[in-house]
Amino acid sequence: MMKFALFPGCVLKGAAAEAYTSLEKVCKVIGIELEEIPDWTCCGASHAQAVDELTLLTINARNLSIAEHMGMPILTVCNTCTLELMKAKAKLDEDKKLRDKINEILQEAGHPYTYGGQVEITHLLWVLDAHPELLQGKVKKPLQGVMVAPFYGCHLLRPIQLMKHEDGRNPMSLENLIRTLGAEPVDFVDYRLKCCGFHAFFTAERDVLTVTGQINDAADKAGADLIVTPCPLCQMQLDMYQSEGQDAVHSKADMPVLHLQQLIGLALGFSQEELGLKRNISGELKLKKLVL
Repeated sequence: MMKFALFPGCVLKGAAAEAYTSLEKVCKVIGIELEEIPDWTCCGASHAQAVDELTLLTINARNLSIAEHMGMPILTVCNTCTLELMKAKAKLDEDKKLRDKINEILQEAGHPYTYGGQVEITHLLWVLDAHPELLQGKVKKPLQGVMVAPFYGCHLLRPIQLMKHEDGRNPMSLENLIRTLGAEPVDFVDYRLKCCGFHAFFTAERDVLTVTGQINDAADKAGADLIVTPCPLCQMQLDMYQSEGQDAVHSKADMPVLHLQQLIGLALGFSQEELGLKRNISGELKLKKLVL
């Protein structure tokens, strides 16, 4: 049994509750025990540093400190949470003056950050990529004949010098996992590493909707039955705004967009209802026609 301190982040506790439900079910079957970090705080979602970077670093130093005292590595299922926690750890370990300043703030809360803190930060996709044995013998319903477009998004891969699990220019973890589940990854090379635009929506709405439409349309033209992504923010952008994206690029693509753990859950034998697929917005009819 592998144990992790779960950092759910804001989205899994709200808008993407289906991602949280499916995560719990999948982890129970494959032998991953999750203990939620008590009293965790939002990672800042790549926006807060523009307002007050010191506060953002302090918040994430506290998150890291709590997890370290739990004696377990941190697991996330959100690309942005992974990136923000890793950026904070790198800055804290590299800059003693900054670390001391933040620890003065954290003393009152009782969670100072330890230099070179040994807490590891990882993502569900990385764990499954490093430990393929977790799925061995667990796939009850191989997704044979299902063509899947792997969409990594940007925050799990870049900046390359920080996000080092795999080659950020040519990652293969999603493709390998898709094959393990019995499905087939489609040739989605030109779009699988693009930014979904989620974080820029309110400042560049037209551009973001164009990108959303292009990604979904490219998956459709590549012959995909669905898109899978390891990031709930990417899933929300490609799913929730798919209709507007269609209009932006004059596309008729109706593409189901699944959370990583939803796709895994289907291969493990869970029903669409158990995995919260009714909360997914786009591609409902297409999804029902698949062997899922």
